[in-house]
Amino acid sequence: MASERQARLGDRIRVILAERLEKGLRDPRLGFVTITDVRVTGDLQHASVFYTVLGSAEERAASAAALKSATGMLRSELGKHLNVRLTPSLEFIPDAIPENAGHIEDLLREARERDQAVAGMASSATYAGDADPYVKPRELDDEG
Repeated sequence: MASERQARLGDRIRVILAERLEKGLRDPRLGFVTITDVRVTGDLQHASVFYTVLGSAEERAASAAALKSATGMLRSELGKHLNVRLTPSLEFIPDAIPENAGHIEDLLREARERDQAVAGMASSATYAGDADPYVKPRELDDEG
């Protein structure tokens, strides 16, 4: 469980990195990168930065290489803006949110199709036995 200090530092790192990436790096390989989350270790010396890249697989790989080569510059930028004794080391990790969301959407679509198929079969179905399977009390004869 992350402490409040870890969470605050992670949020601050996310904001600083996002602002720096918005200004742009001088690396043409860098695509449209979004910082989704930052998790800081308990000793505040390592930060895992999760990001997503809009584009194809080649653009994601090129952006990953650009972020890896710019790690030192981004860490020094963090050191200027953070008021901590030690600047945390950075590790950039591609976030699997878009792939997971696509997979979940495919599963939901498949479930809807199966529900429609079951509803279609149920609309044309007939009872296996009597329409009313419950036993009714015997009716009294008119004579008695």
